[in-house]
Amino acid sequence: MKPIKKIAINTGGGDAPGLNAVIRAIVLAALNRGWECIGIREGYNGLLLPHEYPQGGIIPLDRQSVRGITHLGGTILGTTNRGNPLKFPVVGEDRQVQEINRCAELVDLIHAQDVDALIAIGGDGSLGIANALHQHGLRVVGVPKTIDNDLDQTVITFGFDTAVSFATECMDRLHATAAAHRRIMVVEVMGRYAGWIALNAGVSSTADVILIPEIPYDINKVVEKVQERERNGRYFTMVMVAEGAKPIGGDYTYQGDRLGGVGQKVAAALETLTGKQARVVVLGHLLRGGTPTTFDRLLSLRFGAAAVRALEEGQDGVMVALDPPTVRYVPLEQATSRLKTVPLDCDTMLTARDLGICFGD
Repeated sequence: MKPIKKIAINTGGGDAPGLNAVIRAIVLAALNRGWECIGIREGYNGLLLPHEYPQGGIIPLDRQSVRGITHLGGTILGTTNRGNPLKFPVVGEDRQVQEINRCAELVDLIHAQDVDALIAIGGDGSLGIANALHQHGLRVVGVPKTIDNDLDQTVITFGFDTAVSFATECMDRLHATAAAHRRIMVVEVMGRYAGWIALNAGVSSTADVILIPEIPYDINKVVEKVQERERNGRYFTMVMVAEGAKPIGGDYTYQGDRLGGVGQKVAAALETLTGKQARVVVLGHLLRGGTPTTFDRLLSLRFGAAAVRALEEGQDGVMVALDPPTVRYVPLEQATSRLKTVPLDCDTMLTARDLGICFGD
């Protein structure tokens, strides 16, 4: 492969605490090798929709542009979960929206910037796009990002620890008000079709009930848990619900085309079946924002530096992954082929069972 002189960076999908730390590590590691860096705005839209960016869809990245951003949430490049170049929406002459594949065009647009390689930061969707660009001849290294922790081949993704820490803090606060009013408190968290956030935050915050997508729940089992606590003089119950949780024989709950609303369903059912007041708190995008934890900052910096090392070593079409105590490289196709869900025999699940936490089964 020809020597690298210039790389591009982009961030796609939902934002996650630690994105800016990754960008900073990439830029500094690249500049220290004499490489030039640019950033693509909002996924690939900076190139595919240049008219939407009067100041330009490409951002030059130097030491000044990444100074003091390690602790900041969000991403200085912007991000989007729309504008997939594999299925890019285009309005035709008949004013109907059609989806076309613009991957080959996008690779040409990136090469037109004299870019030798792309570092794509994102979750399974974004890294799937990165793999498609790689198959179209673009040199690519991926960095795994998702608060959901559902990417296979890496022990953990950055953003997850921050989300769990915040959810745990919220549950700690809600314990007091739930106890004061003898209420059932239902807290709904993100996670899509994996229950990692709900499980880890629920166990850490001593939740009484945790409902996750991997275990379809029987609401009557949850009622039994509430009644058991009442008999033991505990007149409140803390319920942690993953947005992808679903009842036995039922389906996921959606608000429009997005997961959400299962917390309200669980709370309404518990009020009816127990006669107790139930309140719902949906943490939603609060889990995405804010300052990354120390763990996520360090992991982000490690991933960013490792991505640059991967390019220097001649790697292509790979994702950096945490394999303690080191970071390794795995093929993008392998990394995005399977959703990582919670194993029902993992140690955290066994711990929760030993603590008497109810999973609705």
